[in-house]
Amino acid sequence: MNAIDSPSKKRILVTGGAGFLGSHLCTRLLADGNHVICLDNFYTGSPDNIRSLVRTPAFEVIDHDVTSPIDLQVDEIYNLACPASPIHYQRAPLQTLKTCFMGAMNMLELAQATGAKILQASTSEVYGDPHVHPQPETYWGHVNPIGVRSCYDEGKRAAETLFFDYHRQFGVRIKVARIFNTYGPNMRPDDGRVVSNFIVQALRGEGLTIYGDGTQTRSFCYVDDLIEGFIRLMASDDTVTGPINLGTPAEFTMRELAELTTSLIGSTGGILHLPLPADDPTQRKPDISRAREVLGWQPTVALEAGLARTIEYFRGVV
Repeated sequence: MNAIDSPSKKRILVTGGAGFLGSHLCTRLLADGNHVICLDNFYTGSPDNIRSLVRTPAFEVIDHDVTSPIDLQVDEIYNLACPASPIHYQRAPLQTLKTCFMGAMNMLELAQATGAKILQASTSEVYGDPHVHPQPETYWGHVNPIGVRSCYDEGKRAAETLFFDYHRQFGVRIKVARIFNTYGPNMRPDDGRVVSNFIVQALRGEGLTIYGDGTQTRSFCYVDDLIEGFIRLMASDDTVTGPINLGTPAEFTMRELAELTTSLIGSTGGILHLPLPADDPTQRKPDISRAREVLGWQPTVALEAGLARTIEYFRGVV
């Protein structure tokens, strides 16, 4: 029997597997001895992210859009497929909303048909511009349903609804992870997220663009820590459905992040202030008490160390 066909190995589907998070997840799952199927339509995912994996016999790539059903035999599904940066999801808001909803439904149908466990990569954006700080999973959020970010925010909220209704009505084994700002290698230089923006601008000697006065906060989780959270959540007992916050409780202002980035790179481009985008949250910080208690998980990579690794990656692509 071929090693990749061994019954001890799981067949695991990762939608959005060529994206930033998906490529790291595929790498980890392969290292753990699984057969991994990477499904991606390459709208924001990149073949470069998985180039080192394609020679691995236990790795498959399928060019497919999750808004269309697919028939596969799998043991676990990680549903990560969706544009995650405002630049990309606002460029195609209807497709983003369709990906959130129809993509989730198609993967849930596949999970129901195969008996697979399925994890939804949800987001801290379900909390909107929060009135509760830090944000626990019990907080229902403060979201604009008709704004420019709504295709993503409300799309992810609707996907969570689908997951819990499939669980209640059909007994599908679900896991819902709410991801807070994550960064690391394989981010796109043009994705418009603050960490990649700052690093790329600093490496190019440009001014770092801060939207608003720079006092708004985010909590930044290094990608390896997040992937460990995914793995632990998927491996948890079936009674653990989530949602569970995955992120770091260390909170930084945009100005603090800009200053740390320029210090690590040695940039002298200064800071350029631009108007704050519509519906941009002023605070974002997870309460990870549930992750600590249920998964024994918490981040281990400090921001300065994670930024240094990310900067090293971007030096090779910018």
